[in-house]
Amino acid sequence: MRSTVYLIGAGPGAPDLITLRGFRCLQTADVVIFDHMVHPRLLDAAPAAAERIDVGSAAPQPTDQEAICYLLAEKAREGKTVARLKWGDPFLFDHGGEEALFLHEQGIRFEVIPGVPAAIGATAYAGIPITYPGGGDTVTFIRGHEDEGREKAKVDWDSLARLEGTIVCYAGPKQLPKMLDALMSHGRAAEESAAVIVNGTLSSQRTITGTLAELAQTFKDQPVSGAALLIVGKVVNFREHLRWFDSRPLYGRCALVMHSKEQPDDLAELLEAQGAEVIVDTDTKLDIYRQLLDRKIDAVTFTSASAVLSFAANYGVEQASDLLAHTLVATLGPAAADAAGRAGITPAIQLQSGSQASLADAIVAHFRGN
Repeated sequence: MRSTVYLIGAGPGAPDLITLRGFRCLQTADVVIFDHMVHPRLLDAAPAAAERIDVGSAAPQPTDQEAICYLLAEKAREGKTVARLKWGDPFLFDHGGEEALFLHEQGIRFEVIPGVPAAIGATAYAGIPITYPGGGDTVTFIRGHEDEGREKAKVDWDSLARLEGTIVCYAGPKQLPKMLDALMSHGRAAEESAAVIVNGTLSSQRTITGTLAELAQTFKDQPVSGAALLIVGKVVNFREHLRWFDSRPLYGRCALVMHSKEQPDDLAELLEAQGAEVIVDTDTKLDIYRQLLDRKIDAVTFTSASAVLSFAANYGVEQASDLLAHTLVATLGPAAADAAGRAGITPAIQLQSGSQASLADAIVAHFRGN
């Protein structure tokens, strides 16, 4: 059977927004070639033995993009099934079309797996329907660019400013203030409603609303960090009625889930479903010690004695209680509570029995009461 390159849209950020088809193709991969904006948890869906290659930015320089194309072809010629994971959708403001054309010219079999674009996913999570009766009959997507070293988007701002529908701009940190100014200077009303979404669909998503003039001033004084979406139009006014993602009880909270070897660890998903940003101790890329020291973690959970012992071994029994002094500690089961006590850790929540769902509910109740 000939090897295949799957150009897979990984979606706008949250790992569970990949399509079922994309997920299944990823499970068959011998090689995973991914952008750095792809959620790291999504890589776990690939076989453990699969080679994983980070090719950096979702908008690489031309020479880097050429190298990526040759890498795809090289791995396919080795007889391997290749999953090319791309942020958002491969054919929307991405180089998926270039990669597909290159593979076609090289005679290499490929498939394109659509993904949820950031412009669709992030606005849905922000409670902004980009189309709505009475909100205009057009939606215009504007390409941004990462920095001044890359080709700038060529936009007819005069024509764009005269449209009555919704405008969605992909914008980097340097481009956002310029786009806001360009819209107003070419005729868009300064008092028109607009929103900026950062880290769309992730637990760290942030949505800032205001008029074009207000947002222009905001982002001149405090530049946005990372990629953002700018939405302009009447539809932004629906956010206060339709917001759901950032109104969940644990939104804005960060929870550390200590991994338990004895049982399936569903607690991370349960806490994420309530809005928390969840990190797990098995993520070696994170400096958990520094985050605890800087009080950036709001809750730490232990569902087994081994999870407590692992924490104490990593950070020292003497330091364990100090690191957790300003953090909600929650344990599930007598073994975890007993191990915490022996490590000098005093849990604020101690469930002697129950499920991980019960523990998640107790954590929600605690923060609702504070």
